[in-house]
Amino acid sequence: MSENEPELVFGPVPSRRLGRSLGINNIPPKNCSYSCVYCQLGRTRTWSTVRREYYRPSQLVVAVQERLLECRNQGEPVDYLTFVPDGEPTLDLNLGHAIRELKQFGIPIAVITNASLLWQDSVRGDLAAADFVSMKLDSADADVWRKINCPDAGLDFATVIEGMERFAAEFDGTLVTETMLVRDLNDSRDQLEKTAELASRLGPQVAYLAVPTRPPAEPDVRPPDSETLLRAMEIFGARIEEVEYLIGYEGNAFASSGDIRHDLLSITAVHPLREDALRALLQKTRADAAVVQSMVDRGELLELSHEGHKYYLRRFASPGTALAGALPSTCN
Repeated sequence: MSENEPELVFGPVPSRRLGRSLGINNIPPKNCSYSCVYCQLGRTRTWSTVRREYYRPSQLVVAVQERLLECRNQGEPVDYLTFVPDGEPTLDLNLGHAIRELKQFGIPIAVITNASLLWQDSVRGDLAAADFVSMKLDSADADVWRKINCPDAGLDFATVIEGMERFAAEFDGTLVTETMLVRDLNDSRDQLEKTAELASRLGPQVAYLAVPTRPPAEPDVRPPDSETLLRAMEIFGARIEEVEYLIGYEGNAFASSGDIRHDLLSITAVHPLREDALRALLQKTRADAAVVQSMVDRGELLELSHEGHKYYLRRFASPGTALAGALPSTCN
């Protein structure tokens, strides 16, 4: 595996929404339509709203098939095949084709999207084939949206919201929303009420309220206090039947392929590993902890601290270069 070629499939990893999720990494790092201030993968390098081919669907199918066989041999259960890549999954022009091809494995398919491209007919058509779709909804206010999500300059807030509403009206699968609450950005009572009202119009089966639990792209990002989280639950709960927090640690039940270096690079490409989870993985595979330090020393892994915990994240940039790019003017 070369430094700038992430694994197409990783995990399964523990998911607070989906149980044991086998991740599908259909977008190279970090191509996205947003550069969210809380993103665990750092700032966006390439902003885009134009869909293109990154990998052939057959490449994804083969990678999933091989990993599922390994999981079966190791007794590792898989509850979902989940498109949760290093960027925005709907930028993949072949997403719908890939979803339909992956149906052959008989495992539900989920897509975690920032929902910014749902105004495009082709995106809504592709996502219609999924079983579970999570849409990002961090604010119902255009100014706050720009500050927290840092969208591509070509995106229009009203158009994005209209696309979300159209998809919600059309989709037959399980639809959920996810709102990331960031202190002093979108957690005031007024902001919460506006966002909850918009979420209620989308009619999700569950509205998830999240807080940054892994090292964010911007160092001053902080979660709201407990009182604010309670207020958010009350405000959303008054409008939506089922509201849940996504604020707990998801656990340490990460699967291994048997190659610890391969596992660390593939998992940390999209899912920063907390130190205790990494130790559990090392113990599970009977691997020497020295391999982690050697990967840090070689610049393959970044070692970060956040909220009193140590995390490990794959470094895609060459050692000595900045992991994050400059923010666009839309974030100001």
